[in-house]
Amino acid sequence: MKLRRLGQSEIEISPIGLGCWQFSEGSGLAGGFWEALPADTVQEIVDASLRGGINWFDTAEAYGNGRSERALAAALTRLGKKPGDVVVATKWFPFPRFASHIGKTIGDRLSALSPFPIDLHQIHQPFSLATVKAQSNAMADLVQAGKIRTVGVSNFSEKRMRKAHAVLAARGVPLVSNQMQYSLLDRRIESNGVLAAAKELGITIIAYSPLAQGLLSGKFHEDPSLIRNRVGPRKFLPSFRAKGLERSRPLIEELRKIATAHGVTPSQVALNWLATFHGDTVVVIPGATKRRHAEENVGSMGFTLSQDELRRIDELSRQFR
Repeated sequence: MKLRRLGQSEIEISPIGLGCWQFSEGSGLAGGFWEALPADTVQEIVDASLRGGINWFDTAEAYGNGRSERALAAALTRLGKKPGDVVVATKWFPFPRFASHIGKTIGDRLSALSPFPIDLHQIHQPFSLATVKAQSNAMADLVQAGKIRTVGVSNFSEKRMRKAHAVLAARGVPLVSNQMQYSLLDRRIESNGVLAAAKELGITIIAYSPLAQGLLSGKFHEDPSLIRNRVGPRKFLPSFRAKGLERSRPLIEELRKIATAHGVTPSQVALNWLATFHGDTVVVIPGATKRRHAEENVGSMGFTLSQDELRRIDELSRQFR
């Protein structure tokens, strides 16, 4: 894959990364969303991602209270990777904490990811007992102390993102990313100012849930019974109910048509659109619970959508802005 810059940093990343939420070993509020994966499966997923050209991985403290970080580091180590071979991103969870906890907990993050350094450290969500200014300054302290390379945020509105960017800039540190929920079925960042501000400020958007919890694969439209049997709490989301499925069906049918023309899958078409429609601004982090999922992820950058295909997908998904 052709690499692109992470924000205004010197770090270069593939347009597709690997989201590692599912490595949480089924632990905790966030980790309990996924079944625990055996260590061998985690290694296979990481291996397939690396072989396909992915060079970066996104995890978080909240993913099993460090279990995802440790699982990722262990898999990379077993595969012979060394510090500097890959880019590692993690996140600090801000609630109910003060900004001082960023510095107090960085040792835990570094220990969990050892021997790999933290290339991107992100504030996981906007709710905290501290101001954006205090948190941003605490992150800048870590950069200047050499404990992390760059700073990002996650789920920040345009206003909060601009504030973090300004505080960090005053310290000579760029805000390189904002990790947001973004997919063809959730294009809100295009209408709420986040995407436009990111382009203006040179901030990379890291798109999580880029396949809308699997809806963009089309499998649930083809067989709605899968929703009752497999998707857990997702079945209660409006998009998974009958009315929601019918609303998104025209888009799914178009993705299938385009996928057939390229000899790929609807999921790969959806990921390709997300990573290319806005130039280099958006990168995506699909997850994977099986090796074949990771192989499908990396294959999403192996073809080029025509301008007409990009336009048709855009038109059918605009209603989800």
